Amino acid sequence: MADTVPDRGEAQASGYAWYVLGILFLVYVLNFVDRQIISILAEDIKRDLHLADEDLGFLYGTAFGVFYSLFGIPLGRLADNWHRGRLMVIGLALWSTMTALSGLSRSGGHLAAARIGVGIGEATASPSAYSLISDWFPKRLRATALSIYSAGLYVGGGVSLFIGGLIVQNWNRAYPGGGPLGLVGWQAAFMAVGLPGLLVALWIATLKEPIRGAVEGLPPPPKHPAPFAEFGRELVTIIPPLTLIGAAMGGTRALAINLLAAGITVAAVLGLIGAGEPWPQWTAVGIGVYAVFSWGCALKRRDPATFALIVATPAFVLTVIAYGLNAFLAYAASFWAAPYALRVLHAAPAEAGFFIGASGALGGFLGVTLGGIVADRLRRTNPAGRLIVVLFGAVAPLPFMATAFTASSTWLLYPMLFIGQVCAATALGAAAATTQDLVLPRMRGTATATFFIGTTLLGLALGPYLAGRVSSLSGSLSTGMLSLMLSAPITIAAAIMAYRLVPRAEATREERARAVGEAI
Repeated sequence: MADTVPDRGEAQASGYAWYVLGILFLVYVLNFVDRQIISILAEDIKRDLHLADEDLGFLYGTAFGVFYSLFGIPLGRLADNWHRGRLMVIGLALWSTMTALSGLSRSGGHLAAARIGVGIGEATASPSAYSLISDWFPKRLRATALSIYSAGLYVGGGVSLFIGGLIVQNWNRAYPGGGPLGLVGWQAAFMAVGLPGLLVALWIATLKEPIRGAVEGLPPPPKHPAPFAEFGRELVTIIPPLTLIGAAMGGTRALAINLLAAGITVAAVLGLIGAGEPWPQWTAVGIGVYAVFSWGCALKRRDPATFALIVATPAFVLTVIAYGLNAFLAYAASFWAAPYALRVLHAAPAEAGFFIGASGALGGFLGVTLGGIVADRLRRTNPAGRLIVVLFGAVAPLPFMATAFTASSTWLLYPMLFIGQVCAATALGAAAATTQDLVLPRMRGTATATFFIGTTLLGLALGPYLAGRVSSLSGSLSTGMLSLMLSAPITIAAAIMAYRLVPRAEATREERARAVGEAI
C-alpha cells in the first residue's frame, strides 16, 4: 500500500476519500458498540458481580478512559510516524478480542482488566483516523468529514444498546440458569459484539496511505527512520513507572520535578481514599493526571514545536477543556440513561435498548453532522466561528437532560434524551476541527490524542463515576445526574475564551513553530 497523493482541489474531495471515510465510520461504530454496550448490561452486571453504582461508573468510564488516554499519546505519536492503516488493524483486533473476553468475566476485577484492554486497543483508532481524514479532505470540508466520522460514536452507541438489550433479554429467557459454557445474557452479549471486529480489521488492511500535507499543498515531512523506537521513547514519558526513566533522561532537574509531581499526586489520592472515596477510581485518575504531566514535560524537551502548538497554546487547551466538560455530562447521560429506564421506570431491556439506542444513534448522527456543516460555514467568514457551535453544545442540552433524568415516564424520557443528544453532539466536529487547524500536519495524531485526553480524563473518567457516586450517596440516580450540571459555567467560560484566542493562534501557527526550531 504505497503512499497516495489525495485530490488537492479545494472544491471537492476524491471519491476514494469518501470511500475511506465510510470505512473509518464503520470502525468508529464498532469502537462505540464495544465501549457502550456495558450500559444496557449494567443492571445485570451489578447484580451478578455484586457491584455498586460507582463501580459501574468506574468500569464504564475510568478503567477504560484512563488507559485509553494514556496510550493515546504514544499511539498518536506512532500514527504521526508510521502507517496509520496498519496501526488501526492492530488496535481493532486487540479491542475486539478484549470485548469478547469481557464475556468470560467472573468478578469486577476481571471485567476491569478487560475494559483496560479495550481502552488500549481503541486508543489507536481516532489518532489514526483523524490524521487520515485530515490528509484526504481539504480544510473547507474537514469539519464535515470529521463530523461524519464522529457520528459513528452515536450510531455505535445506539446499536450497542439495541443489540445488547435483545441478546440479554432473549438469552436469559432461553437459559434462565445460564447457557453454553455457563454464560448468562450479559456475558453472551459481550462475545457477540466483540468477534465481528476481527473481520473488519482485515478490510482496514486494504486502505491506501495518503501523503501527509499534500491536500494543503505542503511538502511532505521526512519519513521517520525509526517509528517504533520513537514509540518506545514516548512510552517511557507517560506510562508509570517508566515515566521515572523518561524523566531521568532529561537530567537531574527533570527527575526532581517528576518526583515532586508524583509525590503531590500520591498525597492527593491518599487524602481522597482517607476521606472514604473508593481507591480504584482515584488511583486510576491519579495515575492519569501524573502520567499526562510527565508526558507534557518530556514533550517540551523532545519536541518543542509540538509542545508550543498544543500544550503551550491556550486556544488549544481551552478548546479541549470546553469539549471535555461537554463530554463530562454527555458520557454520563449516555451510560446512565438505560439503567434509569430499567431501574426507575421499570422498562424491559429490549424496549429500553431500542428506544434509547435509536434516539441516541439518530440524535447523535444528526447533531454531529449538522454541527459540523454549520461549523464549516461559520468558519468561512469567522476564523473562530466553529467555537460558536461548541458553545451551543454546552448550553442547549441542559434543560432537556434535566427533564429526562427527572421523568416519571419512558415516553418523556426518550424524546428528551433525543433532543438533548442532538444538541450536545453538535460540538464534537467543531471542536475536533479547531484543534486540527491549530497544529502542523505532522502533529495531527498527537493533537488528536491530546484532544481525547479532555474527552476521557475530564469526561469519561469523571462524569459517569461521579454521577454513580452521588447516586449511591443520595440514593437517587436523578440527583447523581443533575449534580453534574454544576460544571456548565466552567464549560461556557472555556468556550468563550477559546473563541477569543483561536484566530490569532491559527494565524501565528507557522511563526510560533519556527520560533522554537521547526523547519518549515
